[in-house]
This record gives sequence, C-alpha cells and structure tokens, in this order.
Amino acid sequence: MGYFFDTLQTAYDTAYSEGLKKKYTDPKIYHGGENFDLSKRWYVYFSYEHPTEKDVNGEPKMTRQTPVYAKINQRFHTKRERLAQLNILKDILSEMLKDGHSPYEGEMNMKTEEYTAESALDFAHSLKIKTLNPTSIMDYESRFKRFKKYLDSRKLLKRSILSIDKKVVNAYLNSILKTSSARNRNNTRTVLSAHFTVLEENDIIPKNFIQSIKPLKTNPKRNKTYTLKMVDELYEFLSEKDPQLLLFIKLVSYNFLRPIEVCRIKVGDLNLEQNLLYVKAKNKVVKTKIIPNIILEELEKLDLSNAQDYLITPEGVGPWTTSEVNKRDYFSKRFKKIKDAYNVHLEKTGETYRLGKDHTVYSFRHTFITKLYREMRIECSRTETHDRLMLITGHSSLQALVSYLRDIDAELPEDYSTYLK
Repeated sequence: MGYFFDTLQTAYDTAYSEGLKKKYTDPKIYHGGENFDLSKRWYVYFSYEHPTEKDVNGEPKMTRQTPVYAKINQRFHTKRERLAQLNILKDILSEMLKDGHSPYEGEMNMKTEEYTAESALDFAHSLKIKTLNPTSIMDYESRFKRFKKYLDSRKLLKRSILSIDKKVVNAYLNSILKTSSARNRNNTRTVLSAHFTVLEENDIIPKNFIQSIKPLKTNPKRNKTYTLKMVDELYEFLSEKDPQLLLFIKLVSYNFLRPIEVCRIKVGDLNLEQNLLYVKAKNKVVKTKIIPNIILEELEKLDLSNAQDYLITPEGVGPWTTSEVNKRDYFSKRFKKIKDAYNVHLEKTGETYRLGKDHTVYSFRHTFITKLYREMRIECSRTETHDRLMLITGHSSLQALVSYLRDIDAELPEDYSTYLK
C-alpha cells in the first residue's frame, strides 16, 4: 500500500503544481442567463494567458478569448439540444487546452475569427450608417471618429475587439463628462452602444456590455414659452426687419413643425388645393398635416412653380444645397441676431422685459400649442382636447402628447387661495 499512496501523492503534487501554473481558465457555457433565453446567442468562453502582455504584477495577463459558437445557435433551438452540444464543445476545448494547445499559436481551429478593434468597429459602422437619416449620420460619424482616436492614443485600436471592455468604454465616457456635459456623454454612449449591438448581432462579440452602463441624469434644455404680447410685438418687428425669418417662424408656430422639418419642405410637398402639407418627420417617413388658413394666404403669394425648390431658403423659395443641420443652424443664428436687435429695440422703447437664451425658434411651437390647448379646454373636456390636439400636433401617442403638455406647462390649475385660508 505504501507504493500506491506514494504514487498517488506524487501525482497529486504534480497536478496541484500544474494547476497553479495553468495558463487558461476552464471553459464555461453562457446559456442566455438565468432564464436560458433562446433568443440570445449561447457559447463557450474561456481566458488564456497573453503571450506578451503583463498585468500590474508583471505576470502574464489572462485575456478573454473569442467566444466559441460553432454554429450551435443556428442548428439547435431547444434548451436541451443546445446544452448537450455546448457541453460536448466545452469538453473538447478543455481537452485541447490540457494538451497544451494555445489560441495564440494558431493551433486551435474552432471556426471563429479574431477581429481587431479597428476592423470590428469599421465593420459595425459601415452597417449602422445604412440605417440612419442624414442628420444622424453626421453625429454618428463625429462621435465614432473621436472614439477611434481615443483607442488609437492608448494603442488599443490594433488590439482584439475583445480587449475593448466595459472598463475601457467607461474611461472614455468619463473623459467626455469631465470636458463637456452629461448630455454629451449620454449621447456618445448611445452611439457606441448602437455599434456594439451590431457586433453582438454578427457574433463578433458575445454581448453588448455598453447596455449595462447607465445613462446619467441630465437637466433637460427648456425652450421658454413666449407671452402672447411678446409674440405680437416680435411678429411686428420681424415683418419690418426680416419677413423671410418671420415666414419660417410662422410655419413653426401655426403648423407646429420642428425647425428642421421646416427646412425639409419643398414646393412639391405642398398641396394648396386641399390645404395639405407633406413633411418628413422625426418619428416616421412622411406625415400629412393640414395648412391652416392663417398661413395659407401667405404661401399662395409665393412663386411655387418649381416642385424641387425648397420653400424656405435664406433668400426665399429656391434651391439650397447644404445639409439639413446646416440649414437649421443658419436660421437659429439668424434668429439670434434679430433677437439681439429686438432687445436693443425694447431697451430704447422703455420695455422692461428682454428675450433670453431660452427664447428660441422652437419656443414658438411650445407657445402656440399651449395657446391652442388652453382655448380648446374652454369648450372641451381634457380627454376631448387631447384627442383633437393629437391630430394637429402629430404626436405618435396620447402618452407622448400628455408628457409634452406637462413639460411645457400647458395646463395650469385654477386659483387655490381659498384652500390656503
């Protein structure tokens, strides 16, 4: 028996020693979470010592390897089938690792492909921009390029896409927060998450971890509502100083359009015989709105002979070859100049109020929706008013409309002094 136990002790000591020096983690199965979600991609995963990279202690860095799918998700669609096949795959992988095979020596062929961060992100970007409108593309391009520049500055761009983990992305988002705002940080998070979702859907990464990074609370920008007195006096000032800008503002005011939607309108989008306007909106391809008589007469005075002309340009109806964002920004800056001039006019005439930075072109939309809501509420119940208003404003749901009305304080309570006595 002594020989037997000596042999056993030697074998154990060898196994224990090798276990301490193991260059890999035991393969494990990801099965869609606690509920075994079959809509997710199941796979086998493991980590292996990187041949050159070191950790803070100077030891070889244990690096997560490309997940192994082996087309199991495509071939098997029940929990039992997938678990059985993934266990087989896990056992094969374990034996290969025990036999000394290394993912860095090209000895393991599990039909997976290693992407660099640059190639993977470029691939995701090329697909994602195909789904975006021109306005969003510019924003995505800018944020995408800045993220790649950040990775390159830290020598991560040529590394495996799997090395771009939550810690890396969080560090980048924190750097944005320190130099700009929570809103900018959140918008960047949204753009990066969209790219990593594409990578997950194409089996290049196991999971879009950016979804687990929470957006930060922000203080929403408030476009301050004008008083009706302000509107009347400002309209009079604009009719003399800048009639073209006034027409732009009236389309925002009376048709309840966003400024960028006004910039999209072409002559061919108008049907004056039926008082209809077709406009590309934020949340759907095209929406149809009526043209109220209050602005129809002004449109009928314009030269609408060329269907391809834009209704609003710096000089009137005509061609305008620049992006929608540039068009919107142009009129925002033009309004800023006229607002400054109007404030000088107010000072000269002895008025005590001034237009501030929160008084924007968009504020006219809020102002006239508020006016319309309050006028309707005189005759209609709240429910009836909501139903009628939805047809006019174009909100996609009652919940969206109610939330919007709450945000702009469209409905205020009656005087409650008697309850305080």
